[in-house]
Amino acid sequence: MRKKLALVLALLFLPSTANADVVPAHFILTGSGFGHGVGLSQIGAKGLALEGKSASDILNYYFPGTQITTTPINQDIRINIAHQSTYQAAVGSNLQLYKGDLTVAPIAIPQGATLKFALVGKVISPTIVIKGSPTQILSASTLFNLKWDGILKIAGISLKYGSVALRVVSGKIEVTTTMKVDSEYIYGISEMSSAWPAAAIQSQAIASRTYGLARIATIRKDCDCNVYNTIYDQNYVGYSKESEAAVGGLWRAAVDATAGMSITYNAAPINVYFFSSSGGMTQRSEDVWGTAYPYLTNVADPYSLDIVLNPSYSHWQRVLNQTDLTAAFGLPDVATLVADSRTVTNSVISVTATSSTGVKSTLPVGVFKTKLKVPASWFQIN
Repeated sequence: MRKKLALVLALLFLPSTANADVVPAHFILTGSGFGHGVGLSQIGAKGLALEGKSASDILNYYFPGTQITTTPINQDIRINIAHQSTYQAAVGSNLQLYKGDLTVAPIAIPQGATLKFALVGKVISPTIVIKGSPTQILSASTLFNLKWDGILKIAGISLKYGSVALRVVSGKIEVTTTMKVDSEYIYGISEMSSAWPAAAIQSQAIASRTYGLARIATIRKDCDCNVYNTIYDQNYVGYSKESEAAVGGLWRAAVDATAGMSITYNAAPINVYFFSSSGGMTQRSEDVWGTAYPYLTNVADPYSLDIVLNPSYSHWQRVLNQTDLTAAFGLPDVATLVADSRTVTNSVISVTATSSTGVKSTLPVGVFKTKLKVPASWFQIN
């Protein structure tokens, strides 16, 4: 019996290698927050607004050391609303088509007509289509501009302001709209619920205007624009934001109430960032993207962990299966998954997967989140 007991004890305390070869069906991530965590926490803005803080209070809190500057803003901004396109259709009232820039004499488009643009070789070929009438083909060009009255519908978006250009760039059609950065552009930004407290949506309006101001000096060659209309810049949805039922007027009022206001540091618009919610503290920009800005630093953000303010992302869980993990890491299987290091906010910096044969693959957390649809970098791996 003593020999048997000794053998059992010896086996129990031997280093286990069996589990190292086991490939789990999935890993479970538990975490908090949604987004990159740098700059203005939108849930935090809502929380502070509910406590009675003003838009300036909110922005000075999340961007320490900055100033809120009010000055007349008259510049235009160019927004790309369709990238690398080959075909577009436009519908609007009193359409005016310019072959070239807006200095040439326009072509009046009949009421009720659809104006279609097709890429033919290296030029744009427009046609006028009216139901029950022959299609009219207009002469081609590498650049067209559009103006209208009321609402223009093009590229899946409704526009009320400015003008639209269609230009051939790198063999495709780039569709851009140009309008006033101070108001017209911000009316169409959809980054926060218009039903939130006034101070919160005013802080978003100021932050969004600052984002645009910081980018109007440079035209990007690949898109013929200052900014895209996607979340990679700001989510611009055109007239549908201010015309939203019941609350669209609240957003427009917030934009108007903050006219001319921007966030500055050393008298220049800051490099502004915003996100939905954090894991309890905002991130330093250098921890996320490698570049330090004095006003993009760690700020306590307890509102993001409030389940009432943030029911979807104060706490979340994600299941990662083997199929998705092996595709993300380029391994035949994933036996272990480890968060290599963390920032002072406890957010993950990189993740390493190890196969059953011991091969390792490491992804920066930004790539890991994108490939595996993980909401934020504040998580634990189980």
